Amino acid sequence: MADVLATALTARLGCRLPVIQTAMGWVAKPELVAATSNAGAFGFLACAVMTPQEAGEEIARLRDLTPHNFGINFHSFQPGAAEIVELILANKDRVSAVSFGRGPDAKMIGRFNDAGILCIPTVGAVKHAEKMVQLGCEMVTVQGGEGGGHTGAVPSTVLLPQVLDAVGVPVVAAGGYGDGRGLASALACGAVGIAMGTRFLMTAESPVPAAPKAAYVKASTGDIAVSTKVDGIPQRMILNPLLKRIEASGKLAMWLRAMEAGLEMKQQSGMSWGQVIATARGMTAHGEMPLAQAMMAAAAPMMIQRAVVSGDAEHGLMATGVVAGRLKDLPTCADLLSQIETEARARIAALCAGN
Repeated sequence: MADVLATALTARLGCRLPVIQTAMGWVAKPELVAATSNAGAFGFLACAVMTPQEAGEEIARLRDLTPHNFGINFHSFQPGAAEIVELILANKDRVSAVSFGRGPDAKMIGRFNDAGILCIPTVGAVKHAEKMVQLGCEMVTVQGGEGGGHTGAVPSTVLLPQVLDAVGVPVVAAGGYGDGRGLASALACGAVGIAMGTRFLMTAESPVPAAPKAAYVKASTGDIAVSTKVDGIPQRMILNPLLKRIEASGKLAMWLRAMEAGLEMKQQSGMSWGQVIATARGMTAHGEMPLAQAMMAAAAPMMIQRAVVSGDAEHGLMATGVVAGRLKDLPTCADLLSQIETEARARIAALCAGN
């Protein structure tokens, strides 16, 4: 009898379970990716926030930490993207997939396909899924509005069937998933697996410091909000003291928040005020964003780092899926995936038995 958890995802990526650990910036480091892969899922290393040198070093470390293949996440517009692409291709013996949001063109996707590396972009709309398939991607991850960080408005229960009906490639479901029931439901809908970020952030092997981890565990669904004031695009985050101040800011207060964000960027990056303002002005080039908002957007990565790297849960920003509101533990990746497998198999068996 065929294994109910053997899908196109497990066949293409060589993992035992149809579960992907997403590439959260500063969180999906070698230790978490290795723990995920060693426990039977498929992990992505977050190279989108790395320099080429850092990416090379982290890929080498990850190769030593797990015998399993893994994925790399990057953005084609990040500094050093061309060098990171070459690093990925040079490690094609261990890199089974790449993921990205906005990104590669058909030529670059063709290079990955020729190297046997599966392109799995993350999309939040039907038209984007269709575009990625037209460019040559052979699998897509669709993230519903429940997802963390930048997110759309369409929930997974609506968006997933829409994308499944629109494209002829395997689809991975993301946004709101955190257990075996979610995996069983996604498979029943027609997906080939699920992708989870917040659930893997909330594990023992996640490098996030203790204070923000405790904030994630403590958060209820009412403590999680979508804000457009950080960088002008909807983002779902924990409603902590910093985000509350940003949300409560009027025009004048937004300038104060922008200056605070600029100071954070200046201190962490070593930039001068002139460089900080020039970076922000570069984001207003098309007239899409006022300068104060652009300053916030330019400094947003530093504000996220303050929480998930430096451990300041009050003065940093914490992206999260709404699923964090019901997660109250920090299991090891091995225990988490064992629980997911057991629960998914039980739910599928119950459905087949008519229970």
